[in-house]
Amino acid sequence: MNPIGVLALQGAFREHIHMLERLGVPAQEVRKPGHLEGLAGLIIPGGESTTMGIVAERWGLVTPLRRWVREGRPTWGTCAGMILLAQQVAGQKEGGQPVIGGLDIAVNRNYFGRQVDSFEADLSVPELGAPPVRAVFIRAPAVTAVGPGVEVLATLPGQEGRPVIVAVRQGAILATAFHPELTDDLRWHRLFLQMVQEARPQVPAE
Repeated sequence: MNPIGVLALQGAFREHIHMLERLGVPAQEVRKPGHLEGLAGLIIPGGESTTMGIVAERWGLVTPLRRWVREGRPTWGTCAGMILLAQQVAGQKEGGQPVIGGLDIAVNRNYFGRQVDSFEADLSVPELGAPPVRAVFIRAPAVTAVGPGVEVLATLPGQEGRPVIVAVRQGAILATAFHPELTDDLRWHRLFLQMVQEARPQVPAE
């Protein structure tokens, strides 16, 4: 397999690289447009989504990243990465933030509150089998709406019994509101690698 790229502008990119290395998969830090060449897939890690978007814009990465997603290349966004991939983002800082888009969801940027409201929870994820997945939520977003082509993979109990969506998949895009790279569980990374192997790039018509 060609290397899996990990966007290395800010946030928990080293932890994702460590997980990939545990699985015997080569990883490459992505900081410039040229670093995307030859990659089999791309992980956009957790961190501070506004900062990541601004740095990506400064380094000329926003347009290449949008092209990458539009062409159907395998992409996984965790926490801040989910925010950057969403088509609609609520709760942005004043002035907004650069986003990549391509994932037909709406997210609330700080759905679960501030840093002090971070928590862990066990998730039932049929796609990953038993046992439940331990999920680490750090100043996490949540999905508030999904398009018709989006598959919901995991939810948390919400108010009045309504589920809160925290993991989705659409084609070759995977997004989780939490941080699998901060646990010892490799199942999410294995799922993404499976998606990478199954993906076929689809170049959109002009």
